[in-house]
Amino acid sequence: MSSRSSASLSQNRRVTTHEELAERAPSGTAPAFRRVLLKLSGEALMGDHDFGTDPKTVDAIAGEIVAVQSEGLELAIVVGGGNIYRGISAAAEGMDRATADYAGMLATVLNALALQDALERRGADTRVLSALEVSEVAEPYIRRRAIRHLEKGRVVIFAAGTGNPFFTTDTAAALRALEMGADAILMAKHGVKGVYDGDPRSNSDAEFLPRLTHLQAIERGLKVMDTTALSLCMDNRLSIHVFELAEGNVARVVAGEEVGTIIATAVSVDGEAADARPVDRAADGGAREED
Repeated sequence: MSSRSSASLSQNRRVTTHEELAERAPSGTAPAFRRVLLKLSGEALMGDHDFGTDPKTVDAIAGEIVAVQSEGLELAIVVGGGNIYRGISAAAEGMDRATADYAGMLATVLNALALQDALERRGADTRVLSALEVSEVAEPYIRRRAIRHLEKGRVVIFAAGTGNPFFTTDTAAALRALEMGADAILMAKHGVKGVYDGDPRSNSDAEFLPRLTHLQAIERGLKVMDTTALSLCMDNRLSIHVFELAEGNVARVVAGEEVGTIIATAVSVDGEAADARPVDRAADGGAREED
């Protein structure tokens, strides 16, 4: 059999698989998005521990991811490293900031591998793509390769942030979401149901904000994402869904329910932020680049 025929058969198998997954999805639960990027903080993997990863928590997160991805959703993940190492805190204690940030990037690789293992034990096909070269455990980040993995129904985990110091994993999430042509960023928060006008852990009077714009989040200094990430999302009209990482919430957001806070650039006639998802970013010239 020729290589062209083999490639054609492979592509046909991929399409059939996605159609079968969509047919198996329960009525009313079809994904509201085509492709999303899920941002997980390192703290979300800790469970009740003070640091590190909790196997039961990681397994529960993996279960939710596999459930929504099996319905035909193309899913990429950016995971932080704060449960192992936080660069800014280390820099404040005297370490060179660039060195501290590189250490933080390596921490995200550890978390990515732990999440990959949990996903694959549940039957998911995954790939870890790292912005730093760690070829023994992860593929190098190549945009077109990552998109191809998503098209084949694989869960793609982006590790090592952007590969550059002075940029957070929030910025990495915004950057990768735009590069992948994602419809939205899903930010799963640990122990917080969405965005507040203050810190709900220290201020009981903090008001929950169900909808706002990127600009409002920046101007009010709300602790959603860092300013660089928010500006990037605002400039490219990429919506952000901020919600608590609780059982069933990922599936509810993916199904189109308004869970937590929605941050979007478009504003409706009543002054509230409206969903500003583009129709198809990937189709807008992204896939036409040369290999």
